[in-house]
Amino acid sequence: MAFPHAHLLGIEPLAPGDITTILDLAEEYVVLNRSVTKHGDVLAGLTQINMFFEASTRTQASFELAGKRLGADVMNMAMQASSLKKGETLIDTALTLNAMHPDLLVVRHPQSGAVDLLAQKVRCAVLNAGDGRHEHPTQALLDALTIRRAKGRLHRLSIAICGDIAHSRVARSNILLLGKMENRVRLIGPPTLMPAGIAEFGVEVFDDMRAGLEGVDVVMMLRLQKERMDGGFIPSEREYYHRYGLDAEKLAIAKPDAIVMHPGPMNRGVEIDGEIADDINRSVIQDQVEMGVAVRMAAMDLLAQNLRSRRAA
Repeated sequence: MAFPHAHLLGIEPLAPGDITTILDLAEEYVVLNRSVTKHGDVLAGLTQINMFFEASTRTQASFELAGKRLGADVMNMAMQASSLKKGETLIDTALTLNAMHPDLLVVRHPQSGAVDLLAQKVRCAVLNAGDGRHEHPTQALLDALTIRRAKGRLHRLSIAICGDIAHSRVARSNILLLGKMENRVRLIGPPTLMPAGIAEFGVEVFDDMRAGLEGVDVVMMLRLQKERMDGGFIPSEREYYHRYGLDAEKLAIAKPDAIVMHPGPMNRGVEIDGEIADDINRSVIQDQVEMGVAVRMAAMDLLAQNLRSRRAA
């Protein structure tokens, strides 16, 4: 499978064919992950370092599991207690990493652009596990795989992304990916949680949940990113749930077979009703978690192939 990228830093540099390549390979890893023996060897002999400067449960566990299932030596660095706290720069950290000769570096960082900076300084493949408000490419890819498996296609669908768009790197990566794959994207949320100039992304913007959900195929809910807010963006969580929380009454406005998604962690009773989140006929939230491991396996496999080719040249 041809994948002409040394790193996976965002959705923006990917062509539709690159996206399809990752998803097609991920389908093979879904099968492997459901088998009795869940291990491959495509990363055997390679070292994967996970550097999470922000706390994470799903993403870090998913990347760690993905690397181990492919045979990599996986190391998690405790960045909260790292030398950066003692004044070391990100550049010095990169130089230290180079001396360790890693092959795959998975990075989550609170500052937009930090992962790209590291990629310029290290001699290995870098995967962006989320940087500031910028991008979270593997989340968008696992969402895409979940949609494709549920709907049988990943084009010409009507998809609503609802909630805190302004602070969400997940929203940004999904907008980019779904747009590249010729879908109709609607953004729903209060004006205070919409980024400036968002209409330039080729999306439709709604501040009325019911109008935005009418006839959509996919409802993607987002968490309120309270840790990135520095002011009063909503009157109260109760009022927010009344207007923008997904419940049965609002979901009924979407298509009868519309699926419900959420990248997690969920705030039940704030952006989504617990019964909707657990509805096995509508919710694909647990499927997203499963697809996350397969997509990250596929991404690391493709980047490792390129890394070996460059080193052999």
